[in-house]
Amino acid sequence: MAIEIKAPTFPESVADGTVATWHKKPGDAVKRDELIVDIETDKVVIEVLAEADGVLATIIKNEGDTVLSNELLGTLGEGSGAAAPAAAPAAATAAQTAAPAASGDDAILSPAARKIAEENGIDPSSLAGTGKGGRVTKEDAVAAVEAKKNAPSAPSAKPSAPAAAEPMLAAGDRVEKRVPMTRVRATVARRLVEAQSNMAMLTTFNEVDMTEVMALRSKYKDLFEKTHNGVRLGFMSFFVKAATEALKRFPAVNASIDGADIVYHGYADVGVAVSSDRGLVVPVLRNAELMSLAEIENGIATYGKKARDGKLSIDEMTGGTFTITNGGTFGSMMSTPIVNPPQAAILGMHNILQRPMAVNGQVVIRPMMYLALSYDHRLIDGKEAVTFLVTIKNLLEDPARLLLDI
Repeated sequence: MAIEIKAPTFPESVADGTVATWHKKPGDAVKRDELIVDIETDKVVIEVLAEADGVLATIIKNEGDTVLSNELLGTLGEGSGAAAPAAAPAAATAAQTAAPAASGDDAILSPAARKIAEENGIDPSSLAGTGKGGRVTKEDAVAAVEAKKNAPSAPSAKPSAPAAAEPMLAAGDRVEKRVPMTRVRATVARRLVEAQSNMAMLTTFNEVDMTEVMALRSKYKDLFEKTHNGVRLGFMSFFVKAATEALKRFPAVNASIDGADIVYHGYADVGVAVSSDRGLVVPVLRNAELMSLAEIENGIATYGKKARDGKLSIDEMTGGTFTITNGGTFGSMMSTPIVNPPQAAILGMHNILQRPMAVNGQVVIRPMMYLALSYDHRLIDGKEAVTFLVTIKNLLEDPARLLLDI
């Protein structure tokens, strides 16, 4: 009995998805809860897992095809991998009995074997498979690479072969590579352009002396990590805490425009921008105004790991009333972040640099960071934006204010 492989149920904010990668081919054995196919949406990549053991029988939606919620992607047949679809036994027998040179392009290669063959300039069709059903395994590819290395050179027989496999480029070659843009990156690009087109966006700058925060972190980071079960104390939690306090004092910065209405949020859902291989993602810390420094740091660390592994869910990136982005992790000294609609503002952190500053009539060296607040001028006045940023500056330069609520 065939088991249907369906796309997941997308939330209302996601209209459809694209089949990104099939991790199995027809005839491949599949175990329960094993990854079969990735579905890429505008926000995240969703993994579709096998509901039971069996064999991948058919693929209905190929890579690059658009799919809707619960749409049929393929079918899973009964078996343990020794049996395959009707055409597979004949192909497997042919692959096992035929000479390597006659295996042709129909030979089944594992992803690892194909990668090894391509990296070492070996024609995949020349590989003989020793796996089930004639499948070319990683070990087969490695053996072929070793055989190629140990083979005696024949300078007069094939003088052009080494040149064809030579990866080096001649001087002056102009190489181009064209790859399709991922849905995540395309969506980010579209939303950023829309934000610049539809908002009256301005940016105000200030600088913050990080001396007190750095001293506090240096003094308590070991005790903090020990007390909170390995959670490390970073700078981001101080900024999130300072931002949530400033948002209480300036509700317009935490608001959004909905048609002809202004929606004031009585909570602070702070998005923390994270760079991933597939593009910029912004997971959200819900009710950040109620979180402790340890809870904020733990939440950020968890989201960072999920972003690197591609495990962020759509719900974790939906919503948000204010965003913080940290270009300083990449060495940025100053930038103008773009507001993430429908939010009204975004705070940009930057690199901490030792700079000479005038303090009480004396020139001293202090760790300084530039801050940038981009905001929607339709909703936030310039005075309000500047005062909001100054509030964050004052809270960070004297962290005791965060505890005393002053």
